[in-house]
Amino acid sequence: MSDIRFDGQVAIVTGAGGGLGRSHALELARRGAKVVVNDLGGTLGGSGGSSAAADAVVAEIVAAGGEAIADGASVTDDAGVSNLVERTMSKWGRIDVLIANAGILRDKSFAKLELKDFAAVVDVHLMGAVKPLKAMWEIMRAQNYGRVVVTTSSTGLYGNFGQANYGAAKLSLIGLMNTLKLEGGKNDIRINAISPVAATRMTDNIMPPAMLEKFGPEHVTPGVVYLASKEAPNGAILTAGAGVFAVARIVETEGAYLGATASAEAVRDHWTQIENPEGAEAYGAGALQTQKFLRKSAV
Repeated sequence: MSDIRFDGQVAIVTGAGGGLGRSHALELARRGAKVVVNDLGGTLGGSGGSSAAADAVVAEIVAAGGEAIADGASVTDDAGVSNLVERTMSKWGRIDVLIANAGILRDKSFAKLELKDFAAVVDVHLMGAVKPLKAMWEIMRAQNYGRVVVTTSSTGLYGNFGQANYGAAKLSLIGLMNTLKLEGGKNDIRINAISPVAATRMTDNIMPPAMLEKFGPEHVTPGVVYLASKEAPNGAILTAGAGVFAVARIVETEGAYLGATASAEAVRDHWTQIENPEGAEAYGAGALQTQKFLRKSAV
């Protein structure tokens, strides 16, 4: 099979000044994409700002013979996001790929977490994907093509102590993806999620040195490149780390019909049957769950 290429395509990568975003931007450019390197250049907690990181990645791309521009807009700022999209369209006339990678951390146990820190994390991870995507949605619809990769996390899928805000934000992106995969399909707009484990400044204080060496961002990027390609699936959650790739799915058991007058005690007494994983399915749309309820309750 032929190599995956992005010649003639334009990709926007948010949070691309370092870590995963930088790795994604460099590889997309190496494969022919014109890249917008977006990065606020703030701290891990989201404060401050500097163009130095984004400029450095652009310099790397240009030095390797690619095309790129830097953008320092915050993905939560409406005017900044609008300007990001307008600048991209003015320079290259199209937007084919969005890699929504920008994020912050404000980790604390839920008992100690302030609501302002919960809101800030949700704002960057969720709205920081929604706002750029909304700004370019009609562009992708008009050109009948678009590839979107949102960045979820094992914390959102499975939980992690001290990260209630981060987990809520990351799982919300799966809800976004599951609807937009349906709405964008007729215009060949495909949206997928990457759930990475990588050595970045977000994990510097979490992983020991030996793990940091094994979990380089470059081991995640091949999955992102595939999800951003013409051959991409639609609505997949790809997990990636240390060269390992897998697919996560939200599944639902077949369950049990307990009757229209079922009691709480009946749910308790049939719990083993209700949670039995045999025959569990990953539904492609919410209506399929309703169809199962109708099927099982038919008498």
